[in-house]
Amino acid sequence: MNDTSEPTLQRWLTGPRFTGLPMQAADHKPPALSFEFFPPRTEALEQQLWTCIQRLAPLQPRFVSVTYGAGGSTQARTHATVARIVQETSLVPAAHLTCVGATCGEVDDVARRYWDAGVRHIVALRGDPPPGQSYSPHPGGYAYAADLVAGLAKVAPFEISVAAYPEVHPGASNPMADLENLKRKLDAGATRAITQYFFETSTYLRFLDLCLAAGITAPIVPGIMPVSNFASIVKFSAACGASVPAWMARLFEGTEDDAETRRMVGMVVAAEQVRLLQANGVDEFHFYTLNRPDLTYAIAHILGVRTAV
Repeated sequence: MNDTSEPTLQRWLTGPRFTGLPMQAADHKPPALSFEFFPPRTEALEQQLWTCIQRLAPLQPRFVSVTYGAGGSTQARTHATVARIVQETSLVPAAHLTCVGATCGEVDDVARRYWDAGVRHIVALRGDPPPGQSYSPHPGGYAYAADLVAGLAKVAPFEISVAAYPEVHPGASNPMADLENLKRKLDAGATRAITQYFFETSTYLRFLDLCLAAGITAPIVPGIMPVSNFASIVKFSAACGASVPAWMARLFEGTEDDAETRRMVGMVVAAEQVRLLQANGVDEFHFYTLNRPDLTYAIAHILGVRTAV
């Protein structure tokens, strides 16, 4: 035996022992999933979107949401995408709808068109102003998401989801004010909240504790962002108030010109995150797909979700 083996073995045995995350039993019910897409701007991107939808549809998500651009800039494309989902698939679509740049009557008209098209689920958001501008309620419009939720409830009996921010909305004055705003949205008639993405599981679990202490009992569904382009997520996170931990930067270090390794690292990070959440009892996940299905599909498989036979 090599003389150096004993010190090495002794060193390996001195630290604490850790068991792995529990594997789900064969009869354990897999979690419910939902997926977010964004409306395409070009014919090529439209093909990419429908390839993504076709890949993920067999996982039978609870619903799929379609985003709305800043300042309502993609309203027509969002409506067209949602309408096509209704007409050509068996998926349940949820259309994003915001307060920005429209009167209450105009927003209500959009909601009625969705209802008439067969859409029964709305993701109600305050919305982002056009780039370079700060948010200001439209004269005669819904001022904030809670007002929009209340207004939608008068238009039709929609199922309504709203946004939650485990790391606090960038525009909130403080964490408690942000939490109170979430409660107002749910009290106005929303049935669930979907979180902004996060990478530290402990941040989300602490947020759940705060929600329950504030009297919130509706589901707070974790938003999961599988990362394949680290530079892009760093830039986007700086704008939306999500933190990117240093350990994650170290994992992606040196992969700038290696797309395949980035995808593999992103897969490991997201899979570890969802498995830890699942071990903590979370049984519903919302994936921000960025219209790219492969990472989301693989992570869903790890969670125990299988395609419909």
